[in-house]
Amino acid sequence: MLYDDIEEPEATSPDELREEYAAELAAIVEAEGVDAVADRTGVDRETVEALAAGEAGDVQLEDAAAVAALAEDAPPQDAIVAEVRDNLLMGMTTAVLDVDTIAAEIDADMDGKQVHQKVEGRAPMTLGEYATIYHFIASRQQ
Repeated sequence: MLYDDIEEPEATSPDELREEYAAELAAIVEAEGVDAVADRTGVDRETVEALAAGEAGDVQLEDAAAVAALAEDAPPQDAIVAEVRDNLLMGMTTAVLDVDTIAAEIDADMDGKQVHQKVEGRAPMTLGEYATIYHFIASRQQ
């Protein structure tokens, strides 16, 4: 799920990681139903419908975490978001990466300041951005 380690980053890509997250979230929506997910999470129906269709790249991380929290034995939304941010920050520390390096190396239209704000939670981060940043960090930890 969103907060799990990427075991073999060389065997996947950021797009494949995003698709994996999308599939997991779509399965949760399918099991619970669009209306139930929207009601239980407070995530707007349009976003839940996008998740059900497997279109999760532009979904905000917090919304994805709210849906992920509905899975059996999943931690609550705030714990998922905290774990995601911890994974990013600890991964950066372990791989000795700074935000400017990440911004320069990933295929995204972000500068170091934007990466910094997203990683720390001071700016919204989409699931697609998360997959890209997290995959890059994991690939540098090897």
